[in-house]
Amino acid sequence: MKDEIISLYAYNRWANERVLNALRPLSEDDYTKEMGGGWPSLRATLVHLAGASEAWAVRFSRQDATRLPTVAELPTFASAEALLRDSQDRLEAAVARFTPEELSAPFTWKNLKLEEKSAPLWVVVRHVVNHGSYHRGQISSMLRRLGGQPLQTDMVLWGIELLAAK
Repeated sequence: MKDEIISLYAYNRWANERVLNALRPLSEDDYTKEMGGGWPSLRATLVHLAGASEAWAVRFSRQDATRLPTVAELPTFASAEALLRDSQDRLEAAVARFTPEELSAPFTWKNLKLEEKSAPLWVVVRHVVNHGSYHRGQISSMLRRLGGQPLQTDMVLWGIELLAAK
């Protein structure tokens, strides 16, 4: 199970890098343009993705994370990118330390409504990547509406690239 989780987080990093590479060349107007649906803009979606990743990194260190940063706190692409990269590093370090016993045990945290929740840690660890996939899909859709190419972040493409690199 642990090797699978480490691979899952390697995929998550790869997919996040593809998102960052697609967003980096956008103009400020396109990055902040409100388009509706899901999160209102590419910026708001990236800030949410980065903030949620940060929240889980904090929670995996057994601390409370009960709020996410706002676009006012991460106003630029560079600030959201930095938080996403930092939280990704911390998430990967955390999952590398989890023992099989910890992964099987209940994990308890406080959500954004300050409610205490519990689930098996292995479920929560996988949720973080699943949540990222959902928002990367929203970003891809917004890029298409701006006239760009949708992102290809399917896990199978990562696997193809991984095998080709060997």
